[in-house]
Amino acid sequence: MRNALIRFQNMDRRWIFLGMALSIMIPLLYPINFPFKVDQRVQAIYDRIEELEAGDTVFISADFDPASRPELEPFYRANLHHLFAKDVKIVMGSLWPYAPPMVRPWLDNIAKEHGKVEGEDYAFLGFKAGNELAIKLFADDLVKAFPSDASGKKTAELPVMKGFRSLKDFGLIISVSAGFPGTKEYVLQVQGQYGLEIASATTAVSAPDYVPYYKSKQLFGLSGGMPGSAQYEKLVFADYRDDPGLSKAKEMAGPAQSVLNMGHLFIVLLIVCGNVAFFLTRTPKED
Repeated sequence: MRNALIRFQNMDRRWIFLGMALSIMIPLLYPINFPFKVDQRVQAIYDRIEELEAGDTVFISADFDPASRPELEPFYRANLHHLFAKDVKIVMGSLWPYAPPMVRPWLDNIAKEHGKVEGEDYAFLGFKAGNELAIKLFADDLVKAFPSDASGKKTAELPVMKGFRSLKDFGLIISVSAGFPGTKEYVLQVQGQYGLEIASATTAVSAPDYVPYYKSKQLFGLSGGMPGSAQYEKLVFADYRDDPGLSKAKEMAGPAQSVLNMGHLFIVLLIVCGNVAFFLTRTPKED
């Protein structure tokens, strides 16, 4: 027994790599649905969108890149389905240059699935440089910031923009943010000054920094990383599965969350077993 425990402590690291690979591959091939609860911060986003009426218009700031895509794209997609299923109109812009090639195809495809028309039910305004200054410009004059949308049409002439000249005109703002510039800058630059309702979907590493904004009600909701995306998907896909626009949609964060859980469980198991083996095989010091 002692020799086996000693061999365990000195095992070839390649066995650890193999174990980690299996803990990742097994949930991918044979999904394991670990139960999880929906955090109140994520529930608040869902509930607030549920309060919207058909015809309301929401501004989405899509500010993430390929590195943060696995964490944020599931929320982004589920959010589009949720809004379109409620017949809510969407105006979207971005502060990150890498975002438009990722987010616009999903916007167009999901809008098409829900029977929405570009320019009337939604608009993608494109990328705007300037960081905090761009956010201030959005709050003062969104049409000036984006004279034309990403398709080259004059923003002021889009039916979806009728009555919406600046961020102050939108009842709701959703920041899908992987960092700077993003949620923090929206809160600091425009939320307090104009009393805007802002929700944030952010990466797991950034979420703790935004919790104080949620507690102070500067954010009415907060989704953090893959767990937050999985929780939001759970709410939207459960309640709107019968919607024609969701007929072909698949959950992304839920299965990915199972992979993370299995990987973490494997690491925890190694730590526990390693400590048990160490304490059972250590030699007492002589007095």
